[in-house]
Amino acid sequence: MKNIIIPVDFSKQSEFALETGAILAKKHNATLHVLHMLELSDSLISQSDSDNKNEMLFMVALTKKKFEPFLDKDYLKDVTVQPLIKRHKVYNEVDAIAKEVDADLIVMGSQGLTLQDGIFAGSNAEKMVRNSSTPVLIVKSSPKDFNLNKAIFATDMSIESVPVYKRASIIFSELGATMQPVYVNRPFNDFINTKEFNAKLKKFAESGGSSQVKFIAGHTIEDGLIQYAEEINAGVIGISTNARKGLNRLLKGSISEDLANQSKLPVMTFKL
Repeated sequence: MKNIIIPVDFSKQSEFALETGAILAKKHNATLHVLHMLELSDSLISQSDSDNKNEMLFMVALTKKKFEPFLDKDYLKDVTVQPLIKRHKVYNEVDAIAKEVDADLIVMGSQGLTLQDGIFAGSNAEKMVRNSSTPVLIVKSSPKDFNLNKAIFATDMSIESVPVYKRASIIFSELGATMQPVYVNRPFNDFINTKEFNAKLKKFAESGGSSQVKFIAGHTIEDGLIQYAEEINAGVIGISTNARKGLNRLLKGSISEDLANQSKLPVMTFKL
């Protein structure tokens, strides 16, 4: 865990993400790449007249000025911080920068169901969660009780999901967390009995997955995961996302996004 990206818009939620990133950076001796997106319009970027150039320079200078007090935090002492200013759309630019700096993790703040305008609101946050090749840790509150010692990870135990299960196992291990894979059985959606579960589990394990998947029940996947996480006092919930390509049933729709909205715990997403 050497490089962590923190997208910020200087909001309170950004500070939650920044402080969470600082905790991880100190523990793993990682560099924080604190990223602000100007999100300039394509027309402003493409036009070369002096007025547009002056406007862009002004916005960059204003952002640099905002960075000074934002990064002047006691919890950042002894943490290597690299402020970055970019001008394109969040979900494209963050993923590109993550590859450029070989990022291990992206930490972003969110207000969940009460999202307001900003870089974490609406389709931008959803697209970043769905399209980021780098795991995304979503936090909603101050990390005063932040603890990644125990994690749960949702799986449908399909053969296609084995690679992302392995990737999640590695990331959580690097973060010092023990990971419990979980299958949520729903009464009216793809319900399976114990015999069918055991058959799926055997195939999953033989393909490189785990043989220790917890079989739990929930009205929805989100409901089951949140309740089980609270029951075992987990510090984070992991789930994969497939950019809505319909590759497996667990990930159809926007389960990862709904979970990120509903869970009070941090949620980490992994692209399938």
